[in-house]
Amino acid sequence: MTPSALFDLSGKVALVTGGATGIGRMATEGLAAAGARVLICSRKADACEAVAKEVNALGLPGSVEGFGGDVATEAGIDAIVKEVEGRTGTLHILMNNAGRTWGAPLGEHPYEAWDKLLKLNVQGMFHLTQQLLPLLRKAATPDDPARVVNVGSVMGEIPKGTMTYSYAVSKGAVHHMTRVLSNDLAPEHITVNAIAPGPFVSKMTAFAIATKEGQDKAAEGVPLGRVGTPEDVAGALQYLCGRGGAYLSGAVLPLSGGMQSKAQGSLFNEDL
Repeated sequence: MTPSALFDLSGKVALVTGGATGIGRMATEGLAAAGARVLICSRKADACEAVAKEVNALGLPGSVEGFGGDVATEAGIDAIVKEVEGRTGTLHILMNNAGRTWGAPLGEHPYEAWDKLLKLNVQGMFHLTQQLLPLLRKAATPDDPARVVNVGSVMGEIPKGTMTYSYAVSKGAVHHMTRVLSNDLAPEHITVNAIAPGPFVSKMTAFAIATKEGQDKAAEGVPLGRVGTPEDVAGALQYLCGRGGAYLSGAVLPLSGGMQSKAQGSLFNEDL
């Protein structure tokens, strides 16, 4: 098998929630570059349509279609499923990327933050996946499983999310949900994996790393010494969704430059 065949997604249909910005936008282009037909949705339909036009103008092997959709409500999820069903009879790839964050100091972290973040980041992710299972099952085969890729965070792995209590806990839940769903769906030839990104430049992280100075500062805490790039996301998705990743399920891929393994000092604090 040629190297390109391991990552080729020609003929595959994917849905990326929150696909107009950030990690979702990076994944959208990466999937289209590998030949997939990518459906993207977010609460802002016009933004998704604009991104679809931009990516399609690049002349990639795949294509992008954008529409509006809200994963934070039951009615919104129903509408997304109906829209997807109207566009395709099978779904090979579901990337659960839509999410939000919230930052507030301990003692001031509001009650409503938990409700809003868990409803979208965890509850919405689960229910959208559940309702799209019929389309995923139609695409699944023993040699080429359907793929679910959930977007977690390095903050869900290690206690690095200062003041983002509800966000970090929601992402930890995403990681465990990934393993639970994999346990149930792998026998049906549907893989479920997650990526746990570290710092990437996006609308969500703009408050900290929108500038070169902010990126350099953040990179000091990353063992590989830099923030993530669109190519890092694209490569991870092409692997997870291509033939190369067909035997992987229940994994949380640490896309964080080594942050998930970083520990301060040595065990006994000896001078080295």
